[in-house]
Amino acid sequence: MAYSQILFEADEHGIALITVNRPEKLNALSGSLVAELRDAFERVAGESAIRAAIVTGAGDKAFVAGADIKELAALSAIEARQYALRGQQAFRLLETLGKPSVAAVNGYALGGGLELAMACTVRFASENARLGQPEVKLGIIPGYGGTQRLPRLVGRGRALELLLSGEAVTAAEAHRIGLVNAVVPQAELLGHSRSWLHKVMANAPLALGLVLESVDVGLDIGLEAGMRFEAAAFGISAATEDRREGTRAFLEKRSPAFAGK
Repeated sequence: MAYSQILFEADEHGIALITVNRPEKLNALSGSLVAELRDAFERVAGESAIRAAIVTGAGDKAFVAGADIKELAALSAIEARQYALRGQQAFRLLETLGKPSVAAVNGYALGGGLELAMACTVRFASENARLGQPEVKLGIIPGYGGTQRLPRLVGRGRALELLLSGEAVTAAEAHRIGLVNAVVPQAELLGHSRSWLHKVMANAPLALGLVLESVDVGLDIGLEAGMRFEAAAFGISAATEDRREGTRAFLEKRSPAFAGK
C-alpha cells in the first residue's frame, strides 16, 4: 500500500518509526488513515528484520488529536459500528504484534489518539502532552477500545473519571495515574523511545514475544488459567536456542548473542 497520511521508516537496528502525518488536522484519524496504519502494523508483524515499533505524530502539537469529526458526523448507526470495528481490529493488531511498541506521545492524544497510544506496549509523553477521551462531549462513546483498555491501565475509578467527564489530563497527571510510563522534554522523546527499545531488544526475541503474549492472554482469561498459560510458555522458552545461549553466557560472564531461535 502506498501511504499518503502516514510515514513509515525502518532503521538499521530494526525499529520501525510510524508517523501519523496530518499535522494540518492535528493528525486526526480518518477511516483511510486507520487503513494505512493497519497496513503498517502488518508490515511490522510480518518483516523479521523489524523487531520493534515507535508510533508518533507529525509536528509538535499533536500525537493524534482524535477522529475526523466531519467524517464521523456523516455515519449511520451501521456505518459507525463498522467504523469502530475496523479501528479496533487495526489497534488490536498493534497490541498483539509479538514485538514491543512505543507510543511517543508528542502532544494532544485525545479520543482515537489515546486509544492508539493505549494499544502500544508502553507510552512515553512529552511535557506538553494532554491525554483524554472526550467522546461524551460529542454525544458518543469511545469506539476504538477506550472503554476497555483505559480501566486495565489505570483502574476502574480513574478510567470512569476520565471517560465520564471527557476532560483531558496533563502529561504529569497521566504519569501519576499510570497512563504513561515516563514524561520527557519533547526534543528528547524519540531518543528516549529508541533508547528504551534498544535495551529491550538486547534480550531474547522469542522470550519477549512470549512475555507479551502471556500478559495479553492472562488479562483475558483470569489468574488460574493465566498461570497455566505462563507455565506452558515458560516450557517453550526453555526449549529455545536462546535459552541455551542466555544461560551459558550468564555462567561464562559474557553478553549473550541471541539468534531468535
